[in-house]
Amino acid sequence: MNDNAGQTRQAAVTPFDTAKLDRLMEEAGIDVIVATSKHNTQYLMGGYKFIFFAAMDAIGHSRYLPMVIYEKGAPDHSAYVGNRMEGAEHQNNPFWTPAVHTASWGTQDAAGLAVEHLKKIGKAGGRIGIEPSFLPSDARDLLASRLDGARFVDATHVLERLRAVKTPDELARLRRASELITDSMLATIAAARAGSTKMEIIEQLRREETNRGLHFEYCLLTLGSSHNRAGSPQAWAEGEILSIDSGGNYHGYIGDLCRMGVLGEPDAELEDLLAEVECVQQAAFAKVRAGAAGREMIVAAEAELKASPSAAFTDFFCHGMGIIAHEAPFLMTNHPVTYDGIDADKPLEAGSVISVETTMLHPKRGFIKLEDTLAITDGGYEMFGDRGRGWNRGGA
Repeated sequence: MNDNAGQTRQAAVTPFDTAKLDRLMEEAGIDVIVATSKHNTQYLMGGYKFIFFAAMDAIGHSRYLPMVIYEKGAPDHSAYVGNRMEGAEHQNNPFWTPAVHTASWGTQDAAGLAVEHLKKIGKAGGRIGIEPSFLPSDARDLLASRLDGARFVDATHVLERLRAVKTPDELARLRRASELITDSMLATIAAARAGSTKMEIIEQLRREETNRGLHFEYCLLTLGSSHNRAGSPQAWAEGEILSIDSGGNYHGYIGDLCRMGVLGEPDAELEDLLAEVECVQQAAFAKVRAGAAGREMIVAAEAELKASPSAAFTDFFCHGMGIIAHEAPFLMTNHPVTYDGIDADKPLEAGSVISVETTMLHPKRGFIKLEDTLAITDGGYEMFGDRGRGWNRGGA
């Protein structure tokens, strides 16, 4: 067993804003947080995540369950609970938490270590913030059975708000992710030829992103008049369009953009259709700045869209992004991801990042879309990966 629980430091130097987290916990009535999602444990650990379980959590009869324990107002009581193999990670690059328990193989032994730590810091009967969607039932049952008097509180909102405004380092990673994805998509479009299948194009994008240092996550691709974005043997034909929408991860931060291609030269109709999409995007961009309500952007975009000749089959959407593809600010309700647009009437904050996307499902010409990433600034916004927003030629 590799358990460094006894190791202490003079003071815990946290990689996040403890004053902000303490305030959010106080507002939510939470004494101590036990974070268990990969994205929030990564954030609370300053970007660290264990590579062994990057692709699959399952091992043996259970699964990997990292935990970060943080007591309101007492960062020196923090702990990290991890897999036994993570002791080597801690040895090479010490974790910031004063207590480190790298001694688990599954959910129940991880939960048991959390119980021991909560008892040690005197919070076994407190108001414990958990992530219900990311806490397995057997781990929660064990926590409940061994923590007499504890009350469990949903800490999802608290952790979302903590991550909402990005640090300069986070913004740099999001910018780099967007740039590398854009470069990868443009290279993929240029490399595709008449006869290239969707599966071949997706594989080309995977290689392009991987070779640039991204972790490939997905590619949603259409060819010709089809609106189907799943991989298939469908081949690209001369004169047809292509839409390529990809997510890639750069050091824990997501990039998510969409660009258009055409095999040959775009005709006048295609130029006009993409211009309609661009007009909606620009209407939204014009309202983006710190202090403006998110709804201003939505209203402006939807007004532009309503006046568009293609309004009947075109949609506008915007969402926050960062470590995951949909996070604060939450700007639109159930559109299409299921959550409430609770931030639509709140001022946008400098340092938050949003994705703005307009999608046209043209009945004859196909799937035409632009998706862009914007970092909110005091004077407006900075667009990440802002290249290739017109018609990009295939077979170049």
